[in-house]
Amino acid sequence: MRVLVTGGAGYIGSVVAEQLVARRDHVVVYDNLVTGHRRAVPPGARLVEGDIGDVPTLRRTLREEGIDAVVHMAAVSLVGVSVQDPAAYYRNNVTAGLAMLDAMLAEGVRRIVFSSSASVYGEPVRQPIQEEDPTRPTSPYGATKLVFEDILRWYGGAYGLRSVGLRYFNAAGASARAGEDHEPETHLIPRLLQLALGVGEPIAVFGQDYPTRDGTGVRDYVHVLDLADAHIAALDAMVAETRGGGGESRVYNLGCGGEGYSVQEVVDAARSVTGHPIPVTIGPRRSGDPAVLVASSDRIRAELGWRPRHQDLGAIIGSAWRWALANPRGWDDRGR
Repeated sequence: MRVLVTGGAGYIGSVVAEQLVARRDHVVVYDNLVTGHRRAVPPGARLVEGDIGDVPTLRRTLREEGIDAVVHMAAVSLVGVSVQDPAAYYRNNVTAGLAMLDAMLAEGVRRIVFSSSASVYGEPVRQPIQEEDPTRPTSPYGATKLVFEDILRWYGGAYGLRSVGLRYFNAAGASARAGEDHEPETHLIPRLLQLALGVGEPIAVFGQDYPTRDGTGVRDYVHVLDLADAHIAALDAMVAETRGGGGESRVYNLGCGGEGYSVQEVVDAARSVTGHPIPVTIGPRRSGDPAVLVASSDRIRAELGWRPRHQDLGAIIGSAWRWALANPRGWDDRGR
């Protein structure tokens, strides 16, 4: 298969590209490198520097590379920033995304796997969250993901575009060559590992009085390799279905398949894996933070046969720690 991975120089995108290369697909990474890293692009993949809203460049790339399908992971994704500057999020995640879809249709590319987000649910009505639950995002970031899912659904009916949207919360862990490197870093596990390396200030744990097993909030953490497997399974399913003349556009949750992990469990596991005390502070609950956010993955397990293979919390953090030790300055290429 000939696959274009937008945002393929980012954290999850680079691992998806790596796994596609490993199975001998022709992989083109399309990334503007604003938040991505040139060095994250795996050997064997071609990098095209470009923005998804740059229709001439994107159309030329799709045409010259003979692309069969797109894995769309290019997005701005900081919830807090989206509240402060919603216009930037709608421009990048929706307006530029529409330009990308029009470029795909113009070049006859009618398969797309979309990296969505479980933030489309907002405050969930039950746990674990099911795909049919109400979608009421509480941030512009989540709203843009939901808008794009709706666009894909309508484009499927009108133009024959086949799509799979994948909703998930927290990606974690690392492959042997690629790990997490954001600026600024906002995710819990890499921040804990930075503290173990002597970088940064103590992390605040917000709330120890939730109705959970240890009083701290519970969340999904899915290994980045398992997320990559899900994207590839979705690609393969669409190819099989469209060759057979069928296949409906749809969405799936990607959850850890269990009860999730509490913030305190993550902190304790990071301390155990690294052998460092990792200081944290305790603060009050943040307004709007649910006690538990865990997504069910029953539907994708039943329909696509996806199973997370790396769900032990210690193993997830251990893979991230090995990458952090080998790359204490991350990819070390920003601004160079």
